[in-house]
Amino acid sequence: MKLYAYCLVEDLDAFDPTTRGISGAAVRSLQIDDLAVLVSDFNADTVAVTKENALDHAAVVRSVLDRTAPLPFRFGTLVTGQQLRSYISARKPALQTRFEHVRGCVEMSVKIIREISTDNETPRDDITSGTSFLEEKRLALLGSEQKAAEATEISTWLHEQVNGLIRDEQATVRSSEKLVLAAAHLVERDKIPQYKERLAAARKNRPELHFLFSGPWPPYSFANIELEFKTQFGVS
Repeated sequence: MKLYAYCLVEDLDAFDPTTRGISGAAVRSLQIDDLAVLVSDFNADTVAVTKENALDHAAVVRSVLDRTAPLPFRFGTLVTGQQLRSYISARKPALQTRFEHVRGCVEMSVKIIREISTDNETPRDDITSGTSFLEEKRLALLGSEQKAAEATEISTWLHEQVNGLIRDEQATVRSSEKLVLAAAHLVERDKIPQYKERLAAARKNRPELHFLFSGPWPPYSFANIELEFKTQFGVS
């Protein structure tokens, strides 16, 4: 029988035994050394990628968030007990370092949307010569460079707004898209009110941008440093 692995936790008492997992399966805590892995017994060889299963996985990880910062496994991780023991033994120093990094923290998400002008990208019907064509290309290139510069400025600006309130940051800049920036911030729990207040004040200064805030979440973006098994079992 395989095990479906949800997350690793340091606090062995954080787990609620009434928690249900994938397809309503019982969840139990498997202690390995001084860590615990939340798992469910799993009879099948694959885990269907469905909204329900994804929500079940996330619910188990979130069930311990109020008491500890878990290190989540990727959705669909099916392993044996021996594989888990070997895995933890081989990666113990890296796991301890990662736990130290996320301890006492949660993940907060910020997405920034901007309106993109396409004035320089719309093909013109009056291009009748090679010179006109090159001029059109030049304008398109200038437009792309301007968008990239604006995206970088937004990313730098956001970092400055939360600097001193976050322990770590993962940011993805998409200069050519409306969703220009997607950022994940690792925030200490006692700094969350100040973090939210800082962002609320900052958004008022950028009325041309649209903001989407969410969290707190388990530290998904900050957990994975060789935490996954080389072979991803079970996803279908």
